Formats: sequence, C-alpha cells, structure tokens
Amino acid sequence: MPTSAPPGNRFERRRAETRGALVRAARQILAEDGDTSASIQAIAERADVGFGSFYNHFESKTELFEAAVQDALEEFGQSFDEHLAGIDDPAELVATGFRLSARMADSHPELMQVLRRRGLGHVHADNGLTRRALRDIEVGMASGRFTAVDPTIALSALGGTLLSLVELRFARPDVNGDDAAVNLAEMVLRMLGVPPDDAHEVARRPLPDPA
Repeated sequence: MPTSAPPGNRFERRRAETRGALVRAARQILAEDGDTSASIQAIAERADVGFGSFYNHFESKTELFEAAVQDALEEFGQSFDEHLAGIDDPAELVATGFRLSARMADSHPELMQVLRRRGLGHVHADNGLTRRALRDIEVGMASGRFTAVDPTIALSALGGTLLSLVELRFARPDVNGDDAAVNLAEMVLRMLGVPPDDAHEVARRPLPDPA
C-alpha cells in the first residue's frame, strides 16, 4: 500500500488506520470480483471497523471504491519509481514498465486485479500513474526518441496496450507472460517511432534488480 508521513497524534493515527482498513477492504472486493454492491455494513465488517466509522471518512460507497482504485494506482506508480530509478532512456522506461507489469500479475495479484477491472476508466485521470506516464512520453518526444504526436493519444495507446497485457496475464495463464510483455513492448516502441532494430534491442535489455 502507498506510504505517507505518519499522522502527528494518536487520534490522527487511529483515524488514518481506520480509513486505510476501509480502503484495503474495498481493494480486496474489487480484486476478487469487482462487485461493488456489498453493503456498507459488510465492508465495515471486512475492514474490522465500526459501521459508524464509515461516514467519518467517506460519503458513499462510490467515494470509497474510487479511493481504493486511486490507492492501487498510486502503489503501482510507486513500484515503478522504485524499479525504474536510474533509467534515463524513455524507450527503456516504457519497455521495462510493460515487462514489470506482466510480472506483477504474479507478485502483486490483488493490485493488478484492481488495475484490470478499473484501470481503463483512469487512463486519463489526474493521478500519479498517469502523470508519470505522460511525463515519460513528453520527455521522449522532446528528445526525439519518440515521434512527435499528441501526448494524450500516445497515452491512450500505451494505457490500452498495458491493460490488454494485464488482462492477458489473468485470462490466459498458459501464455508466457514475459515473452508477451517483451513482444508488446517492442510493438509499442515501434508505434512510438523507435526504429525496428532499436526497439527490438531495447525491449530485451536486462531488467533492473528489485528495489
């Protein structure tokens, strides 16, 4: 789960813990089946908090589940920050991101199930993950590494392809996820204007060591 500075006093810590428990419960529900019809009572019981505590933090279930998706997306973005630190080539950032995402279906299944079920609606949302992707696209275009096109269109292409890869990992576990990620990364790099031979090499560079 994303980390933040600890609250300053006991009341604030308890409040943060209760909110975090509700968000974790909502994430679990989204990852399991995506069914958001569970009652607030059921969500509170899963979070092991009192029913009345819910409304101290959220006005509705919709707000809670939105917070759960945002929490997952931020965790996803933070994981990328940890693994991609030190990589300066925008093309390698894109390719490595695809390959790490395929592996996270195994290492972070709950997180990736949330992304699978709710990610499409957040491809252009103003959250940490989108900001990171858009930043890398714009750097690639400014440097000439990528073809200069509308960054929003490029973001759509990357986001849609990434979500398709995540869906593939869960829907077709028989398919080699690493191979699929490498091939998709190469295709995306070529789509962004990276020359074929270069895209082939970049998509197969050694992955960074775990952070």
